[in-house]
Amino acid sequence: MSEIEEPGGTAPRRVIGTPSPAPAAVDTAEKPAGPALVTDPPDKARASRAERLVAALFVLAFVAGCGFIAAYIGLEVGSSNLPAGANAVDAAFRSNLALGLALSVVLLALGTGSMIWVRHLTPNIEIAEERHELASAPGDRAAFKAEFADGAAISQFTKRPLLRRTLLLATVPLALAPLVLLRDLGPLPGTSLRYTVWRKGLRAVTLGALNPLRPGDFQPGSMITMIPEGFQDDADALAKAGVILIKFEPGQLNFPDRYNGSTLIASMNWSIDNSLIAYSKICTHVGCPVALYEQTTHHILCPCHQSTFDATNGAWVIFGPAARPLPQLPLMVDSDGYLAAASDFPQPVGPSFWERG
Repeated sequence: MSEIEEPGGTAPRRVIGTPSPAPAAVDTAEKPAGPALVTDPPDKARASRAERLVAALFVLAFVAGCGFIAAYIGLEVGSSNLPAGANAVDAAFRSNLALGLALSVVLLALGTGSMIWVRHLTPNIEIAEERHELASAPGDRAAFKAEFADGAAISQFTKRPLLRRTLLLATVPLALAPLVLLRDLGPLPGTSLRYTVWRKGLRAVTLGALNPLRPGDFQPGSMITMIPEGFQDDADALAKAGVILIKFEPGQLNFPDRYNGSTLIASMNWSIDNSLIAYSKICTHVGCPVALYEQTTHHILCPCHQSTFDATNGAWVIFGPAARPLPQLPLMVDSDGYLAAASDFPQPVGPSFWERG
């Protein structure tokens, strides 16, 4: 390593990787003689003010990080955890706003503090590194050790304990945040993914208007999304229980055998008047909502990855990455003439990997 004094008395320019004056085979732990390395900023008062400002920013980052964790734990967004009269959308908005602001302050304070540290506390030294052989000689390794010590001194990290301690303090909430966020993984689902809230006699209502339907309320070729009555505010239940109801002309439906794993369930139509049928709205690929229906071809399409199901043939997969048909919900008409479930889905709904739950 060699150090060159710049004209005009400016900071020295260091060139790293230049040939050592000592032979390559000689191990020397001493640095080549040269001008003293400048490690402190020239304006001591300005440096002191910058140090206090950086420390304040790091403390602010620590407080904001604690606020992020507190907001994540304290602001509930699930509908089952909200107090009476609270709106789930407003709760989610407040939670997202608090989390976003807190994390923004953490990153902005850390970034601003680090930038001020570098610009106002670290001397401006130009460093150039030349190419050299990958295997370093003992003398080069000794020189690197000395250069590393110089770099630590230049960074002011060892000389200014206030900055060092507040920087470490600011990173504590960020280090703890993943432990808090991991709580959302929750307990293992067990067999809960195999079942939905549908049961015999539970009435189906339209999504949004929550109106029950009779078999004659809509015409052949129509498709509508239905949910179980009374569960419109239960996001966990609706994540699995949404169904699409399709009406066909008489004689258009075919009812293939259905299996749960390798077990034959039955060869049943589970329809109303051989024309009205209900399938799970959750694609069996990765769980996107199947929301497109081609009336002329009777194809149900998933907009995410183009899985295509034959609605007239048990929602069998005819194209795309889905590995199994859409589960079918058995239907019945209750005592008031409205559509209802005859039972739960005989097969697990959702992505295929849910079956391993």
